Amino acid sequence: MSLSTVLFLFLAHLGVGIAFTLLFVSRDAGIKFFRFTAGLGAILIAVALAFRYGAPAPSLSPALDRRALLALDAAEAVLVVYWATIGRMFTRIRTAILAASAVAGVVAVVLQALAVSADRSGIVQAITVASFLTSAAMLGGACTAMILGHWYLVLPSMEVGYLQSIVGMHIVSMAARVVVVAVAVWFAIATFRPDLDAGPSFRHYIFSIDGIFFWQRVLFGLAGPAVLSYLTWETAKIRSTQSATGILYVDFFTVVVGEVLAKYIVLATRVPV
Repeated sequence: MSLSTVLFLFLAHLGVGIAFTLLFVSRDAGIKFFRFTAGLGAILIAVALAFRYGAPAPSLSPALDRRALLALDAAEAVLVVYWATIGRMFTRIRTAILAASAVAGVVAVVLQALAVSADRSGIVQAITVASFLTSAAMLGGACTAMILGHWYLVLPSMEVGYLQSIVGMHIVSMAARVVVVAVAVWFAIATFRPDLDAGPSFRHYIFSIDGIFFWQRVLFGLAGPAVLSYLTWETAKIRSTQSATGILYVDFFTVVVGEVLAKYIVLATRVPV
């Protein structure tokens, strides 16, 4: 495991998450919003690929890893096409182009999860897939909501309901993330068998000095966003978009810290938190 591998997974999931959540933003946000946000997603995936090609494969299955890279390359290529054509051509099919990028990205994330857990049981693989998908959705929702909140400074007349909608999606993805992490931790503790499993149990890990990474992950990546996303929702309800955006900046920071730590933990312990 290396820092490059952690950053690859984190940036790839963030870029894919942005492409996915853009599908749920109203066109009334304007061409410039979609161009900026799609461009950011494309840059993040490009940087992720740069880290990946300079780092060891984060998997035990070279075949799955190659397929995941091909899918991520496809997501990047289609997202660049979407960014380049916004407001210029293909107006009627731009949603389909974005959807194609999001689908390729989701396929890449699923294949990454299967590659990372290739030697584990089917249940662990399923939990890892759910963990990676909810991670991408949570990262994308937090980032897109933050940018959309800031965009009310550009388009003050934009309906506040658009911000509420994307914040609501962020809350749903955050709740799903909490459930998946809880299931992953419970399963890792419940199924550990000293006579068969090598190394200490996950229970031992989280209560050891190394467990500080796990508790920071829970505090910053789950508890923090849970409180902050609720505050954002309540603030958006009273049409205070500037205050909501300020909270979203902090919310996005906590999500980033939590998900970077989650990538480190899943590579270090094989538990998809």
